[in-house]
Amino acid sequence: MAPDNQSQRDSRCSAILSISAKIGCALQTLNERAKKAEIRRSERAGVTTKTADRLRALEPENRELKQANEILREASACFTLAELDRRPKS
Repeated sequence: MAPDNQSQRDSRCSAILSISAKIGCALQTLNERAKKAEIRRSERAGVTTKTADRLRALEPENRELKQANEILREASACFTLAELDRRPKS
């Protein structure tokens, strides 16, 4: 609705202000929804809600994998030292 009304107005802001008054919606709410719609349509740079949700879901897994890698690095260092200690000294 905002893009259609924007062509009749001077700016995006005035279009959103006009629409928010007509439908009884808070200006900030309508502005945020318009921004999200523009992101979904690739008219504005940003991360879609779907992508943001996926990133949030993957963060714990990423943290867990980083911890596992650190544990493996430390274990590898310990095994390397143990192997060096077992070698006969010349």
